[in-house]
Amino acid sequence: MERKILLLAGSAGGFSVILNILKGLERPIQIPVIVIVHRNPKYASSIEDTLSKALLQRIKTADDKETIADGTIYFAPAGYHLLIEPDYSFSLDISEPVQYSRPSIDVTFESAAEVYKENCTAILFSGANQDGAQGLLMIKKYGGSTFVQDPLDAEVPIMPQAAIELNAQDKILTIAEIKDYIMQLT
Repeated sequence: MERKILLLAGSAGGFSVILNILKGLERPIQIPVIVIVHRNPKYASSIEDTLSKALLQRIKTADDKETIADGTIYFAPAGYHLLIEPDYSFSLDISEPVQYSRPSIDVTFESAAEVYKENCTAILFSGANQDGAQGLLMIKKYGGSTFVQDPLDAEVPIMPQAAIELNAQDKILTIAEIKDYIMQLT
């Protein structure tokens, strides 16, 4: 059985776009979705609870050693790097921040690329640093599908622009096109 995964990542300006896309889904996504956003661990967030009430989808924070399940939307926990292990489980790591961030988008993208290879799809949204560009490139090198939010459509274009400069994307999409693409996955 082929295991597939969808990764959605961003930072400044990307979080609200990701939430709006998830809230706007007409039907549940059948494959696992991992959301990696830069969040400060000093501030409590109930976004997972709020979203799970708004959607007919299982939404939760990823736990260490948890097996990745189809039909679940996982959020990388604040203050931890989220890695994907070869047995399709999560591993949480507190090593140094990457691109000033923990969780780092690059760390999750790179581990997902190695495990899911051509069955990995990643979308990089708005953000204020270059986190995610190298990881997106690695997903592309492993045969996965890679997309970036159109920098002209992004609140903060630095993150998607960094990926474009590396030619890490298969396509550059507007928010509407991203939503349509995700709907096709459902």
